[in-house]
Amino acid sequence: MTEILRQPEIIKKSQAELAQIVGKGKPIEEVDLSRLPYLQFIIKETFRMHPPSPFLVPRRVDQDVELCDYIIPKGSRVLVNVWAIGQDSTFWEDPLVFKPERFQSLELDPRGKDFELIPFGAGRRICPGLALGLRMAPIMLGSMLNSFNWKLESDIEPDMEEKFIQLET
Repeated sequence: MTEILRQPEIIKKSQAELAQIVGKGKPIEEVDLSRLPYLQFIIKETFRMHPPSPFLVPRRVDQDVELCDYIIPKGSRVLVNVWAIGQDSTFWEDPLVFKPERFQSLELDPRGKDFELIPFGAGRRICPGLALGLRMAPIMLGSMLNSFNWKLESDIEPDMEEKFIQLET
């Protein structure tokens, strides 16, 4: 929501799509989601820039692996940095800019098949909340956009700086 508040044209485009497909102010249902591509682009872009967890569940290497001229020894624990994948300029053009339109030409599925966009992980250790997240995030965001007119006061600039918080164990 903060990302799109910084870019009112995204809100207008999404609200126009919602008004045309669902009807202004009407509740959004799960069956509507497949007919709301721009809303889905916003959700994918959000998952790319701000994944639910910056690191996936740690993995253990079963055998020695060579990766980019490095040897990862058998038994090593490996963390996949999903946040860094989403910020990688070798794949993403202008990776620090929130642009939902980039998914218009990209057929990437956040369900763990396309490694450029894996906010919930992949394989056997994929997040059990994936189905809920992929259903509820667009319904909640779409409902808020379809029910209210959102804007920032002219003197407010939202802070989207990433902050690392270390939890005590």
